[in-house]
Amino acid sequence: MKSLVVKSCLLIAFGALVAADASAQRGNRRRTTSGTPVQETPQQQTNNNAPVNANPYGNIPIVVDTTSSDVKGTPSLRNDNAFDKSFVNDRTPLPYEHLRVDDALFAEKVWRELDLREKMNQAFRYEAMGDGGGSEMFINILMEAVTSGAVVAFEDERFSTPKTVKAIQEQTQGSMDTVPQVDPLDPSKVLRYVVTRSSFDPKSVMKLRIKEEWVFDRESSRMYCRILGIAPLKSQFFPNGEERPGATPLFWVYYPDLRAILAKREVYNPKNMGNSRMTWEELFESRMFSSYIIKSTFDNASNRAIRQYIKDPILALLEGENIKEKIFNFEQDLWSY
Repeated sequence: MKSLVVKSCLLIAFGALVAADASAQRGNRRRTTSGTPVQETPQQQTNNNAPVNANPYGNIPIVVDTTSSDVKGTPSLRNDNAFDKSFVNDRTPLPYEHLRVDDALFAEKVWRELDLREKMNQAFRYEAMGDGGGSEMFINILMEAVTSGAVVAFEDERFSTPKTVKAIQEQTQGSMDTVPQVDPLDPSKVLRYVVTRSSFDPKSVMKLRIKEEWVFDRESSRMYCRILGIAPLKSQFFPNGEERPGATPLFWVYYPDLRAILAKREVYNPKNMGNSRMTWEELFESRMFSSYIIKSTFDNASNRAIRQYIKDPILALLEGENIKEKIFNFEQDLWSY
């Protein structure tokens, strides 16, 4: 009995000692916190960002290939003709006659499309290099003028929003693509990365769109036709190869800005390549091309294209001829015989 009492007393004493030790440790911790700040162990931070000088290609050289997107060729170092044609570079277009708004008795805007596959428009697709190194194809002349900055390209037919050369290249040639060039003896080894861009195919442009205005000047009693803009069209095709109706313009060029360049480039003449060759500016001013009307402001309060209210393509062509006849009859009806 006495042994049990002794054991219980020892347990009570041991428990009291443990409780006193724990309270002393808590008191020391509280005093330390209130006195000096306790240094906390910094937490590990994860940084998934790449270093500033990191090279994702593993220090493999990168080469930019721009030869495929070069429109302009190499100029001739000698005279490639039996006669002197140096005066061609000095040609300038004749300035337009000033038209007063008070004398514009009649004014209507007309939109036309030129199908370059037609026989009369074959000169637009003539494939050759000129004396100055430029291509004789009209779309190449237009692209060279835009990419060199000689003329400004616009996104809309109102010439309100300029379009950058980079945007035109991405639209016509696609974006830049990085292609690895491997070792022929070891395909698993990459020698370098080549940055390429697909070349522009001028034959893919098979249509042009022209915006013009017909004005009757009562001061000179004459009907004037002034071309305002030219746009190359991007044709789209069905899976079976048939062309989709309604091609979209790649960009618009203000034609008066382009006249000075077209006056220096000659049109291919299959019958005579001598001095009788006309320039592209003379071709447009003389209207020596085949086209059809797709839209006009004549009796068109809804401002819609012909294809939007006439679905049949044959009837749409006849409606364009009807608009052409209305403009012709207006001028003829002003005269009495």
